[in-house]
Amino acid sequence: MIEPAISTKDERDDMSSQVVLSPLEAQNAPERVVSIVVTPMSLDDIPAVMAIERASFPRPWPERAYHYELTENPNAYFVVARAYESIQTSSVPHSPWHRLAVRLGLHSHPAPAQPLVVGFAGMWMQVDEAHIATIATHPGWRGRGVGERILVNLLREAQRRHAITVTLEVRVSNGVAQNLYRKYGFEEVGRRKAYYQDNREDALLMTVTNFDTPEYRERLDALEGRLR
Repeated sequence: MIEPAISTKDERDDMSSQVVLSPLEAQNAPERVVSIVVTPMSLDDIPAVMAIERASFPRPWPERAYHYELTENPNAYFVVARAYESIQTSSVPHSPWHRLAVRLGLHSHPAPAQPLVVGFAGMWMQVDEAHIATIATHPGWRGRGVGERILVNLLREAQRRHAITVTLEVRVSNGVAQNLYRKYGFEEVGRRKAYYQDNREDALLMTVTNFDTPEYRERLDALEGRLR
């Protein structure tokens, strides 16, 4: 299993129409974002997911792992965060001839840009436990609430599937992710020694133990409301 990582898997080159961002792209794109929407992951999303995966983890999942989760694992729930943007028009006023051409249909306004995959996550249901297996945000979009919106979506799905607890592993050095998880009621319940193979770092096992209580539902409602 992979650690959730918020900065904080055989190749198919012809299967996606998604825009794939390199790790250094879209640094200023959030200034143009209309909305961030979390939706189920599709096979077409895999190339974009892999770009984020490779930029986020020392030992990324292989692409075939995502094919398996999406097509063969009924207990899996995988999602992506899509950033919907609008192309900005010039601040210089258009001429009367331009405005007339628009009205006559001879010149159209710029179309909205294609949504970008800027984050993803995966969760497994194990009887009545939801286990968050992986979560990551594109490096150019971190610190802007993308990971939090993905996490809320996972928690809502865990509720719909009648989970009693939600668990995950996180690196002991990943304080940013730990803070986010604690905000949503995760508590440290154990430690997995030398869990990460790249550097033998320990993992904290974190769990929401009161997940199915009215008190936690109220807490999640309040936190989600602040994101809107």
